[in-house]
Amino acid sequence: EVQLQASGGGLVRPGGSLRLSCAASGFAFDDYALGWFRQAPGKEREGVSCISSSGGDTYYADSVKDRFTISRDNANNTVYLQMNSLKPEDTAVYYCATERSGNYYYTCSLFSAPDFGFWGQGTLVTVSS
Repeated sequence: EVQLQASGGGLVRPGGSLRLSCAASGFAFDDYALGWFRQAPGKEREGVSCISSSGGDTYYADSVKDRFTISRDNANNTVYLQMNSLKPEDTAVYYCATERSGNYYYTCSLFSAPDFGFWGQGTLVTVSS
């Protein structure tokens, strides 16, 4: 059974930082591209970042570019999202997800949200003073 558990969310002041983690199990972690998504109240889910199976290719939404960094630890089946210079508009529930088909060569520079599935439980990030 595929399981993805995000953690690390919380309340942070504008300009602050958080590091989200997503622990995965139940599938061949090394073979899958992974993504971080978020959903703010009243808004549609948004793709935030993607990392390829090897970690060599990444994607960032324009809204988080140069502030967020995605990384993965294939030895420990975990993907991370380092979030710096947080803004109130970053407030959302953050989810991790796997690319659906297990395409080892999935290219994050061609990121498309519908390519991702197997959603895990999210973690709430609130940016407020």
